[in-house]
Amino acid sequence: MRLATRAMRERLALPQQFRRWRSRHRDPATALFRGLRLRLTLWYSGVLTVSLLLAGIGLYFGVERLVLRPITQDVDRQVAQMARDWAREGRPPCPLPGASRSVSFYAVCFEVDDDDLEPTDDVKELEPEPPHEFLDDDLAHRALAQGTASDVMDGGHEVGALYRTAQVVRDRSSGSVLGVVQGGRSIAEQRSALAALRTILLALGGVALLVATLGGLFLSGRALAPARLAFARQQAFIADASHELRTPLTLLRANAEVLLRRRDRFDPEDAALLEDIVAETAHMDHLASNLLTLARLDANRLQLEYDVVDLSELVAAIARRVAALAAERQIVVEVAADRRVVIVGDRQALEQAALILVDNALKYTPPGGRVTLRTDTSDGEAHLVVADTGVGIDPAHLPRLGERFYRVDKARSRETGGVGLGLAIARGIATAHGGTLRLESQPGRGTTATLTFPAKGPGRAPEN
Repeated sequence: MRLATRAMRERLALPQQFRRWRSRHRDPATALFRGLRLRLTLWYSGVLTVSLLLAGIGLYFGVERLVLRPITQDVDRQVAQMARDWAREGRPPCPLPGASRSVSFYAVCFEVDDDDLEPTDDVKELEPEPPHEFLDDDLAHRALAQGTASDVMDGGHEVGALYRTAQVVRDRSSGSVLGVVQGGRSIAEQRSALAALRTILLALGGVALLVATLGGLFLSGRALAPARLAFARQQAFIADASHELRTPLTLLRANAEVLLRRRDRFDPEDAALLEDIVAETAHMDHLASNLLTLARLDANRLQLEYDVVDLSELVAAIARRVAALAAERQIVVEVAADRRVVIVGDRQALEQAALILVDNALKYTPPGGRVTLRTDTSDGEAHLVVADTGVGIDPAHLPRLGERFYRVDKARSRETGGVGLGLAIARGIATAHGGTLRLESQPGRGTTATLTFPAKGPGRAPEN
């Protein structure tokens, strides 16, 4: 029988190396500084990204203006000159003489004919011959309405992007519209250069951002090193101070209890003072023990003896332990566990976490209430549930429950002896076992606390 039990433990127990890795991974201090390091890096990368983006946009549009503006100004100037020549001489200046036009400059003149526009030239006579898209009169019609108009169009595969501008020509004496001069020039090479610049900026920006992010991780780690050291020293101080306080507190309590055995020799007031000393030293000893447990959890120095634990049997034992206290407070404790729920963990630590939840349920459940202990499994997880019919908690406080020294009602906590460490310890024990603690509550309808662990195998509960 002993060999079978040992084999079962070896089969169900987590590998030692995995437990150590998981313990380090779930270490609250490690998680805290990992989160701080990540947030610092994200903020640094975000600010750098915005800076690079603004600098890149400014550089791109600045270069675009420097590259394209001389071309657009030259086209506008030539079209304006053609319009002045037409108005002065009274005839369209198209096609332009070869000596007076640029090789890449396209020009066409439209005359107004019955509210319509007709080219004044034979397209075949224009040199260089413009692309078919350039001869569309849509820009000329817009110029008729606005006086001048310009756009950038696609001139086809051979020409590429083409800048066009059009200007209305009016008779100098009558002011009537003679026609529209339209000119254009290819900006394909400039657009190609700008596209290459855009690609280079994106590539360099991406590389710079990647290098900066890696550098930010390194620098944030170096910057947080003093804080990490101070935090470790604080944890060590709390652990050492809590450990050292327990001995004098125990002596004080023991001496006061010895004196109380002879209370008949003291005045009633002195005896009451001794009782206060016993109560307060017990309270301080409990607080020191909780602080020591939390410090050990933070430092991964809590000694956990992993074994096969049946949660159904555990809650039954807890119900027997608190039966007298529950009866004194007129509270009914029920156990709903008809199946074996087996996990691998430290029985003493799991019992401590469950007792914390049961103790809270008993504290905040009025006489005549009910506390239910339940175990079950679902989706490969084991659940230990403690539900009460007590006063409940406002949902606004639920996210902060489990924070150290956080109490919903400080006055009520002082009356019941709470200091706000119990749930933090229960959550730390659950985390050390690869589990979680979830709290659900509604004012006036009670609270449900659920410890969740990786399940190792359900079965029928043993007969008592």
